[in-house]
Amino acid sequence: MDETQKLNKRYGLPMAICMVIGIVIGSGVFFKAEKVLTATNGNLKIGILAWAIGGCIMVVCAYTFSLMAQKYSFVNGVVDYAQYIVGSKYAYLLAWFMSTIYYPTLTSVLAWVSARYLCVIIGYDITGAECMIIAGFFLVFNFGLNCLSPKIAGVFQISTTIIKLVPLAIMGIVGTIIGLTSGLTIENFTTTTTDFISSGINSNGLLTAVVGTAFAYEGWVIATTINSELKDSKRDLPKALVIGTIIVALIYIIYYVGLSGVVKNADLMASGEAGAKLAFTTLLGNAGGTILMVFVVISCLGTLNGLMLGCVRGPYSIATRDLGLAPKTLASVDKYTNMPLNSCVIGLLLAEFWLVYFYGANLTNWFAPFRFDSSEIPIVALYAAYIPLFILFMKKEKDLPFMKRYFAPFLSICGALFMVIAAFVAHGSAMGYFFVVLAIFMIVGVICEKNTRKV
Repeated sequence: MDETQKLNKRYGLPMAICMVIGIVIGSGVFFKAEKVLTATNGNLKIGILAWAIGGCIMVVCAYTFSLMAQKYSFVNGVVDYAQYIVGSKYAYLLAWFMSTIYYPTLTSVLAWVSARYLCVIIGYDITGAECMIIAGFFLVFNFGLNCLSPKIAGVFQISTTIIKLVPLAIMGIVGTIIGLTSGLTIENFTTTTTDFISSGINSNGLLTAVVGTAFAYEGWVIATTINSELKDSKRDLPKALVIGTIIVALIYIIYYVGLSGVVKNADLMASGEAGAKLAFTTLLGNAGGTILMVFVVISCLGTLNGLMLGCVRGPYSIATRDLGLAPKTLASVDKYTNMPLNSCVIGLLLAEFWLVYFYGANLTNWFAPFRFDSSEIPIVALYAAYIPLFILFMKKEKDLPFMKRYFAPFLSICGALFMVIAAFVAHGSAMGYFFVVLAIFMIVGVICEKNTRKV
């Protein structure tokens, strides 16, 4: 690959940390808080345990990846690790999965979540055409921001990271103080619904809740896609992964506790998509609640911006290995923007495709029976794909001390397996439908790989 095809090294440690925090925080904690409550039937203790388990899995996996980041660096973090540890074929298949399913599914869901909260503010139906049009616009907007002006996209990422912490901090700190003063926090902690007690849902409810937190915590791995654009990736990326993920886990738990001090669990569960607005309005009144909901929309857009960063670079990361669909075309970098614009266009089209699927599978009945939750199951599939990396990392890295070579990867394997088991419990037959769709995409990927090698 010649010099004109390389991305500039433009980001430092603060940007990398903001990227990790900014990609993760901002949507899932608002979007999945009610699911965690519903899955546990309002049991705050089980809900907090679910957030803690999800956070621990994220942190230990991020730490293991940080060890890999100190050794391997090329274009697309996790794919680089797969290539060096497992092999080039596995790396290609992983990159194909991430580029065609993982990145675009999460990006499309984030576009809908951003539109969802905007529709809550202005009173539109979140399942209506207006919401989907807004979601499509958000995808195009973030595409333009990342591809035509990556420097502005970086500034936007840092700015929204700061903005998105405002509603979380206010709810977490002020909500907890008010709840402890009024006694509502204690009431919510000590009260569970009779449904929860009678159904004996402790184990299944916990597993379903943990899978729900997977979406809220996901995104940190996307920060590894900019390792070739970091000024000192082997030093800064590991720090960013560990520091960023720990901060995220703590903020989420504090926010979740803060909710319990403002609104009764039953009311929050019944409010559905308006749950965040109900909590902020109860805390600060109609005007203050609306202002913070605007902050929530901005924070969701910040998360979408980070996800789009990975989405548009996905095809490029494959093409730089002279693999996939039209590698010479997708590996080219525009001399004016220093961005792989052809790859960006493919990433946008894939995100729009998955947005249509999300609407048809989750908000209508278009794709029955091939319906699965594209906000959760692709994440769990990626966790499953991590397991060979962790196993072979233990086998190959003989120069590392015991804690780094064995203990951290072992904990990561346990976390990944926990996520996979929890997903089967939570989603049941939908997992089978996902595997059918996954098989179709992967077969196409194998065909493209074979055709490329013949050229």
